[in-house]
Amino acid sequence: MLELRHLRTLIALRETGSLVEAAERVHLTQSALSHQLKDLESRVEGALFVRKTRPVEFTRAGLRLLALADELLPAVRRAERDLARLAGTEQGRLHMAIECHSCFAWLMPTVDYFRDHWPEIEIDIPSGHHFDPLPALAREQLDLVITADPQPIDGIHYAPLFRYEGLLAVARQHAFAKKGFVTPAELAEETLITYPVEHSRLDVFTRFLTPAQLRPREIRTAELTLMMMQLVASGRGVCALPNWALTEYLERDYVSAVKLGEAGIWSTLYAAIREETRKAPWMEDFLRTARETSFAVLSGIKPATHDEESEA
Repeated sequence: MLELRHLRTLIALRETGSLVEAAERVHLTQSALSHQLKDLESRVEGALFVRKTRPVEFTRAGLRLLALADELLPAVRRAERDLARLAGTEQGRLHMAIECHSCFAWLMPTVDYFRDHWPEIEIDIPSGHHFDPLPALAREQLDLVITADPQPIDGIHYAPLFRYEGLLAVARQHAFAKKGFVTPAELAEETLITYPVEHSRLDVFTRFLTPAQLRPREIRTAELTLMMMQLVASGRGVCALPNWALTEYLERDYVSAVKLGEAGIWSTLYAAIREETRKAPWMEDFLRTARETSFAVLSGIKPATHDEESEA
């Protein structure tokens, strides 16, 4: 009667709160997801949730199946991990670099969970390296690079983790705070606060200002997100950050945020790995853990599509 895909769908529906976002999470069309749920309801002879509620309100039958999913899916995951471990004979190494200053919010829980379940894998995040991470990955100095800027390098595969929207953080009293979006020309009149990295690695330049042949009036750098938010809140500049990196500051009403352009700017975060480690059981498990953890702890992100993986 029940299949694992049914339980995974119900979990996605609970976590996202809507049919549209749940369909994206399990890589189905909304029509296919609705059909799957109706099929399941016909099997259990009852509704699983109340339609047109947000967040979704589950019935007693739906809650019972969710309880089963919470119990069964982790056990299946553990069994799959044990089988993969039994099938492999070699130990692995996972040395990674992060081209993302705001990634630690989800990466550290991922690493902690992975370390507990794969203690035989050597994990390290080298600091203070003075080399480009992606070429170092190809040279086997690293094993994984978190990046939003995939480069065509032989032997490197880019596994999409999730999509996120870049937003412009501004002071609550800033004139932009009352706007739905800003234009490149408007941003060019501002002091832009960025991390101390090359502008070619920042979407606000490559996908917003540079195509319009514009630059900010002034550029200021800061090492930490908290420092950037303090500068923004005091009216000393604006900064572009991923939507999930701004969540806590927006919830505290510390700053405001507006879209970059009327349509907004969406980007994809990737895990770059070498082709020869792509099918290693521990690497597959790390990538799956990273995706699951990011959706559990971050707000405003969307699943990446399979097309993005093939195109990367």
